[in-house]
Amino acid sequence: MNINSRVDALQLMLTDLRTRNEPIRHKAAFKGCQPEFQALVARLIGQLEDELEAEKKLSRDY
Repeated sequence: MNINSRVDALQLMLTDLRTRNEPIRHKAAFKGCQPEFQALVARLIGQLEDELEAEKKLSRDY
């Protein structure tokens, strides 16, 4: 797999997660699970940021 395309994909995913997706957030609030939803988003962002840094380091090492 091309490392640069993996970095691009991770960056796009992070941008998407950080952008307010109103329909999804509205459903979470309506169902009463907004705090849980926010906690999952924050955890996923952290995991993706760690993976992005690892991929960037890997590409610098080549």
